Amino acid sequence: MNKIRAKERPKTKIMPNPYFRFKQFTIYQDKCAMKVGTDGVLLGAWSDVGSGGKMLDVGTGTGLIALMIAQRSPAGSLWAVENEESALEQAKLNIDNSPFSDRITLVNSSFQLFARQTAIRFDLIVSNPPFFSDSLLPPVKQRAEARHSVTLTLEELLYSCRSCLAESGILSLILPYSRSNELEKLCEKYAFHLKRKTIVYPLRNTTPKRILVELTSKQTSRPVTRSLVIEESRHHYTKDFTELVRDFYLYL
Repeated sequence: MNKIRAKERPKTKIMPNPYFRFKQFTIYQDKCAMKVGTDGVLLGAWSDVGSGGKMLDVGTGTGLIALMIAQRSPAGSLWAVENEESALEQAKLNIDNSPFSDRITLVNSSFQLFARQTAIRFDLIVSNPPFFSDSLLPPVKQRAEARHSVTLTLEELLYSCRSCLAESGILSLILPYSRSNELEKLCEKYAFHLKRKTIVYPLRNTTPKRILVELTSKQTSRPVTRSLVIEESRHHYTKDFTELVRDFYLYL
């Protein structure tokens, strides 16, 4: 029998885990175009859940943000809207297997249609919306719809939120920092007011990449603006970021 020399041995392809495990739930993501990322975790940990009430996750994807909000708000009831078939299947699996399944209603619908038809007025709406309105679309349709303003533009999101947000409700978003001016103009158009904003930096002394914003329909006298640095260096997280996500990441 001929022996295979070391340099000729076939390489074993290491496949990524089909799931991401958090402290109180697990996210399977093998069928969903968009995987677990820092943006979703930031929004789920940062949003003000108040004392509960009715809450909505727009474009839930894997269900990550809805599950984080449910963990943080034991008295809250959640609705999670998604209309991409594979993401919907993945979200159902993750929600059904979580300890919060009895408080989350998964809705198969576009947000525009849901907002027109629902009679519910939500105390909190959260969304990690499509990001890149002007860049080239990626070749995979699912990823295109998840990452680009294909099925839901930022303007459509704000317009639809007006019809289903409670009078004193909060709209909580994470967006690229580059869309700050666009957001400001749309807030003027649809009568939203900034309540709280956090500017997110990947490392110290770098250009900001994201903004976390809370918007309301009521004028806020003194909007709160802060900054958040994620890493001191590669894989060395700052104290502020660690404190924010400590209840979710396994090894923090």
